[in-house]
Amino acid sequence: MKLSKSIVAGAVGLSLALSAGAAVAKDFRLGLITPPPHVWTKAADAFGAELAEKSNGAHTVQVFPSRQLGNEAEMLQQLQTGALDMAFLTVAEVSNRVADLGAFYAPYLVNDMDGVAKILRSETATGLLDQLPQQIGVVGVGYGSAGLRQIASRDTVESVSDLSGKKIRITPFAPIQDFYNLLGTAPTPMPLPAVYDAMANGQVDAIDMDLELIWKLKYWEHSKTVVLSNHMMFPMVGLVSARVWAQLSEEDRALVRELMAKHVDSTIDTFVAQEPKFLEETRKTGVSIVEVGPEFFGDAIDQWNAAWEKKTDALAALRKEAGM
Repeated sequence: MKLSKSIVAGAVGLSLALSAGAAVAKDFRLGLITPPPHVWTKAADAFGAELAEKSNGAHTVQVFPSRQLGNEAEMLQQLQTGALDMAFLTVAEVSNRVADLGAFYAPYLVNDMDGVAKILRSETATGLLDQLPQQIGVVGVGYGSAGLRQIASRDTVESVSDLSGKKIRITPFAPIQDFYNLLGTAPTPMPLPAVYDAMANGQVDAIDMDLELIWKLKYWEHSKTVVLSNHMMFPMVGLVSARVWAQLSEEDRALVRELMAKHVDSTIDTFVAQEPKFLEETRKTGVSIVEVGPEFFGDAIDQWNAAWEKKTDALAALRKEAGM
């Protein structure tokens, strides 16, 4: 159950009223949905290792990958109450509560991973994090990213009409759900661990996914076509519970902010460097790859933009950062 904004604001106010420097558990718990081999999980492990080193063992981080602590909505609620210390969450989940962050998912806001890096490191993107403590009871320290989104289909896809009415697995958040509704598909929310079997047994017809996971988690084994569209970025954000943050000393806050921001940001560079490799490995599987651009999606992109321009001014600001 979502916490009301008034409850969140009250909790944050109470937390921030506490004097910084109160005792906290030395072993922070950090949750995320990605499996151990994923870039995000490796970044979380590296953050924990460096925090332990730089704090001379005063602080450690126990990482819980693969939804061990629940789905992202559940982990966000745990952050709000202080039951969970830290998390690397998709910006998608946060955008369900802070609409401005949905602007990151504008179709073709960027064309490549270099564009993703430029947007996520911009002043506009950084400024959006300022809303989080009061609105949802968490402190955002920086952004990371996965690769650009593609579509892997069990069937042959030559035009967008081939996707009409098809069940497409999505991450459950409004921007991407709106996009696939506009395409006339049946967007189907589904947790990551269930995707492989769903593709195998036909529970879904296609998936919205990045190249890394299409290759590493072998979704290509049940795909006839990978639509290489690069249609949307997929950012991540490093979060600390506002209640936990309020109990840290200024020195510890600075250390946590510096190191977590460093390691979530490192995922951007990883995908900038590795996206060509992920594409090469996907090609090696023999799956049919159909390269498309914005024209493939018809007027759905303009319709999405028109709807979201009414929801947030952040879209115009991010477009300016992107040089559009």
